Amino acid sequence: MSGRWKEWIDGIYREFPERREGVERLLAMGTDRRRLARLAAEQTSVEEPEWERIAARFLYGAFEEELSARLEEKKIRNFPEKLEWLCREGLYGDYILEGYEREELSKAAEWIREERNGLFTYAGLELLLNRYVIRSRAGEILETPQEMYLGIALHLALREKKEERMGWVRRFYDVLSLQQATMATPTLSNARKPFHQLSSCFIDVVPDSLDGIYRSVDNFAKVSKFGGGMGLYFGKVRAAGSAIRGFDGAAGGVIRWVRLVNDTAVAVDQLGMRQGAAAVYLDAWHKDLPEFLQLRTNNGDDRMKAHDLFPAVCYPDRFWRMAEENLDQEWHLFCPHEILTVKGYALEDFYGEEWEKRYLDCVADRRLSRRTVVLKDLVRMILKSMAETGTPFVFNRDAVNRANPNGHQGMIYCSNLCTEIAQNMSPMELLEVRVEEGESPAVVTSVRPGDFVVCNLASLCLGNLPVEDEAAMEQVVTTVVRALDNVIDLNFYPLPYAKLTAKRYRGIGLGVSGYHHMLAKRGIRWESEEHLTFAGQVFETINYLAVKASSRLAEERGSYPCFPGSDWATGEYFRKRGYESERWQSLAAKVAETGMRNGYLMAVAPTSSTSILAGTTAGLDPVMKKFFLEEKKHSILPRVAPELSPSTFWYYKEAHHVDQSWSLRAAAVRQRHIDQAQSVNLYITNDYTMRQILNLLLLAWREGVKTLYYVRSRALEVEECESCSS
Repeated sequence: MSGRWKEWIDGIYREFPERREGVERLLAMGTDRRRLARLAAEQTSVEEPEWERIAARFLYGAFEEELSARLEEKKIRNFPEKLEWLCREGLYGDYILEGYEREELSKAAEWIREERNGLFTYAGLELLLNRYVIRSRAGEILETPQEMYLGIALHLALREKKEERMGWVRRFYDVLSLQQATMATPTLSNARKPFHQLSSCFIDVVPDSLDGIYRSVDNFAKVSKFGGGMGLYFGKVRAAGSAIRGFDGAAGGVIRWVRLVNDTAVAVDQLGMRQGAAAVYLDAWHKDLPEFLQLRTNNGDDRMKAHDLFPAVCYPDRFWRMAEENLDQEWHLFCPHEILTVKGYALEDFYGEEWEKRYLDCVADRRLSRRTVVLKDLVRMILKSMAETGTPFVFNRDAVNRANPNGHQGMIYCSNLCTEIAQNMSPMELLEVRVEEGESPAVVTSVRPGDFVVCNLASLCLGNLPVEDEAAMEQVVTTVVRALDNVIDLNFYPLPYAKLTAKRYRGIGLGVSGYHHMLAKRGIRWESEEHLTFAGQVFETINYLAVKASSRLAEERGSYPCFPGSDWATGEYFRKRGYESERWQSLAAKVAETGMRNGYLMAVAPTSSTSILAGTTAGLDPVMKKFFLEEKKHSILPRVAPELSPSTFWYYKEAHHVDQSWSLRAAAVRQRHIDQAQSVNLYITNDYTMRQILNLLLLAWREGVKTLYYVRSRALEVEECESCSS
């Protein structure tokens, strides 16, 4: 047994003395060390959940020996030498070596705390080693998890002031390596690398023209190439049978163009890792809505399907109000191009009372063709698709736009792939195509960029944080907000339009993971008023600290360009949310004086992968199972809920057993403190009726929840809930 391996084993004995006999039994099997790690992971159970962490120790010990031998062979002795070698290999960004002196890199290496590898579960460490650390082109792992976190920190602090930079490197490293927060997957994967595309989300408005549609498809292809997900708003595209250049019935409609996006998602497959991903949004009053609702269903004409995309519907308040009052009423579907031609305005450019006034004006105008349906039939189609496919996602456009802190600059038509981003959008516009003749002729295309949304995400790991300690929370929130603001300036943008919009609004998306983990650790039941009260306190604190951090950044670096006239500047942001306490009023006055660095601040993403890295629960969701078997390539491995123990067991009520109205009420409580939106899933079983699902959608609308993500449906495999049985 090598000296380093023995240190790892002795560490396991010290940390898990009650499992010493089991560990010795595994070691006596004499198999290879990675196999030992899997065997240890297979011991994980509800009664002995700590085997998940013991397995991680085995896995790290095996990995470390392999990496050490590889580096010794290449005569690499320290961190700066490794970075120089990785740069020569084209695997690390030269900008790190150009930006830091060798002494600074050596100093940074002293801050590495290898003992923090002990925070990983087996699943988290395996995922990190398989997906996030730098590998050679032959697939060999070339950096440790702690070197990965340090490399990301070096990248994020690159443009900090020289005299302060190393301090921020250390703070960024500590927050990440202590699993207090995670950056989004593109940031974790690509920071420090030559192609450092760090953003998760992009959103585009598809114009109603041939050039515009193909430009949007081209934009999606370029975003997908570098690993970004996308939301595309099709609400401006004319409906099937509409006129083109005065010829009636010539337009093919939205579905044909959506299928083009679908094929692009499959074709641009992100270096073979995974296919592209996009959500497509359409308004509830668009003429092509019935066909749109069947994009992913298994019945009907396959030429009208787009099985690889995620449809979403944008609902005005009037739709839900009518559904609540009487489902036997008529609902009218229009073509946006025809409205623009006949009425002279774009109906989709309005929201709230103004939208409703214009919609009724369209209903009364007999010059406009329409597709009239009984609301009951349309709602039935929506609910049927939700139950079968989990989609369409829900975008409550009036609630979103009423809360938009930058409504003075534009409109929010839709959200992104995961329904948490809500920022101003506008379509690009072709200005001219100019031919330049001469010895080197050129065709120059001039485009007005519009607002092409890009957002950079990070998540506070609530299950790993002392959320009641505001001073500790302020340290973490301030660090993460600064890191996200830095991403805007350090990013490699796949499109110039994205860069322009990012600099204009400097939007970021501070979110959370580990929500259920946080509740269970504190003995708070999901279905309780205590949950709602606690959630309100936690999210108000996070929002307060985030606004404070962004305002301080504005004092240091300047406000985002669109700050004048915004709800931040006028104080309307604080009034809309009922922030009347003295400390909120003091902060509002400070914001009016010093400005805001970021026009958008909070957005809660799903965090499926990054929550596994941090050993916590995903996003805002309740756990799917407190104990389950995960099927891997060569085995089936047990997994347990974070920190499962006799004291937390009864507080991990599983998602499909939870009364979903409590989830929506909690979402409403949180929404008050989130300027953008949340990825909120609904979990239903085969016992749910269509009316029950509709009631949940109506509850979300009444409570002011801006968006809903998947409706996750399954049959109950057990007769009673483990958290309820005795």
